[in-house]
Formats: sequence, C-alpha cells, structure tokens
Amino acid sequence: MKSCLIVDDSKVIRMVAKKILQDLEFETAEAADGQIALDACKVGMPDAVLLDWNMPVMSGIEFLREMRALPGGDKPVVVFCTTENDIEHIQEAIEAGANEYIMKPFDSEIIQAKFTQVGLL
Repeated sequence: MKSCLIVDDSKVIRMVAKKILQDLEFETAEAADGQIALDACKVGMPDAVLLDWNMPVMSGIEFLREMRALPGGDKPVVVFCTTENDIEHIQEAIEAGANEYIMKPFDSEIIQAKFTQVGLL
C-alpha cells in the first residue's frame, strides 16, 4: 500500500483528503504544518505528499525545499493543494520540486486525476 502525507493547517481539509486517499487505498499520515511534516519525513519518507502552501511555523514551499534536501527527499511525489493559483506561485512550486499543482477546493475526481497523472495510481 502506498503512503501519503497530508500537510495542511486545516483539520477539515486533512479530514476530507484523508477520506479520499483512503478510498484510493493509500495509507495516510497527517501534519498540521511544514515542521511537523519535515519531522515525519525524517522518520520515514512517504510515497506522496499532498501539500498546502500557507501554514504557520513552516510554509509548504519551505517544507518542500527542506524535504528535497534530505536523504531520499527526491523520492516522494509532491502535489501542492492550495488557493495560491497565480503563475508565480505555480512556477516557484515546480522549481522547488513539486510534481503537480491542484487548486482548493478539490474533490475525489481531481485528486484521482492528478495522482494518476503523476503515476501514483
């Protein structure tokens, strides 16, 4: 079973994403900010990360750069899931190592399509 780390400061978003991902047969873990997520990655890298941009303590983009620098940090497929939809944010995310980008709000079909596109499904 593949694993996905859901990183978002919104408990509701994490809950919705968790339900969708578990229906797609992913093992899920959650983190409320980038620092918690980074600590989790140091213990064990997930197969995928569903990542919010705007969070307290450490933002999604800071987490992404730090995670990519860790041993094995090049392995997880990272899908940004955020309200930041301007070209500058998308470009910055891709340059930092994101594999894909989806907008909030999202649904099961959107996540399934993106995860299929990046080879997770």
